[in-house]
Amino acid sequence: MSAKEDRKPKKKKSGLLITLIIIFVILLIAVAGLGWYSSNLKPSSSFTEEKVIEIREGLYLKDVGKLLSDEGIIKNPLAFRIYTKLNKVKPLQAGKYGVTPDMSLKEIITMIEKGETYTGDEITFTYIEGKTMTWLANAIAEATSNSADDVYALLKDQDYLNRMIEKYWFLTDAIKDSRIYYPLEGYLFPDTYTLENRDVSVEEIFSVMLNKMDEVLSAYKAELEASEYSIHELLTIASIVEGESMAVSDRAGVAGVFFSRLNEGMALGSDITTYYAIQVDPHERNLYSEDLDLENPYNTRGPYMEGVIPVGPVCAPSRSAIEGTLHPEITDALFFVSDKNGKLYFSATNAEHEETIEWLQQEGLWYTY
Repeated sequence: MSAKEDRKPKKKKSGLLITLIIIFVILLIAVAGLGWYSSNLKPSSSFTEEKVIEIREGLYLKDVGKLLSDEGIIKNPLAFRIYTKLNKVKPLQAGKYGVTPDMSLKEIITMIEKGETYTGDEITFTYIEGKTMTWLANAIAEATSNSADDVYALLKDQDYLNRMIEKYWFLTDAIKDSRIYYPLEGYLFPDTYTLENRDVSVEEIFSVMLNKMDEVLSAYKAELEASEYSIHELLTIASIVEGESMAVSDRAGVAGVFFSRLNEGMALGSDITTYYAIQVDPHERNLYSEDLDLENPYNTRGPYMEGVIPVGPVCAPSRSAIEGTLHPEITDALFFVSDKNGKLYFSATNAEHEETIEWLQQEGLWYTY
């Protein structure tokens, strides 16, 4: 055997050794990398103290990873990016999230991906249909850090009112009539709202409520704009319909009576408007003769109100009251009266109306305080 033939096996052995070393190093790096990645998927610490982080609209995933890392919620932003790519994570939803360092990377990403926003300081606030601005001001004072005077102060702010008129299509200069008690009466939609915390401002509360009214009225926008009555007048009538009818099924009928009376040049004759004029709760007492005789732009029982719509809404109308006003039931009825259970009785003439009242009194169905 020649010397040349004797050297060939040595080259093969050294080449194989180098290959094995390279493979070993690659495996070592892979194992180390996998260990690093697995380690960074685990909670950053065992602490359970909650942190509230805010993910702003438009943040990229890499920015979210850096934010979480800077806050000490996750161990490494690169591991975050690798995880989101490997698992094809959808764009994360903006909002505030309550996270803790003892949460795994998967748990944190799943929470943000689903939009399970922070609710720790949130409060629930309800504005009941048929209630007035004074009721709302007191309710806001009870539920938040604001006072009733804060509510009234904002309603007197002309710059604020002008901004709202410019922002919302259904608000007009009609709300700035100096005779109106509270400019946004009837425009803040009655509903249950979730507020960020007790320190939310009155302006923020009103914004949420006006946005809801925008949503509700937009469904009827074409009808509202095509009506011979202004939106302000229609909401005023809807508020009276709300106050005068307990049952949803009665609202179109009540609206029909009011429109018929307007067409006949008659006063609406609504007790609810008189109560509002004197700022007394309808369940507090009977109306006195001086109340009924009061000359006031709200009081449709008073003088000079024939064929006149009050200067503004008298309470918060519900969706059904608005709908009933836009789709009134037109009959020959010009009068209605309620029994103590809230049932309404409609009449075509005043004589029939008086007979109904007498019958209700005889049957023990007349409401007494």
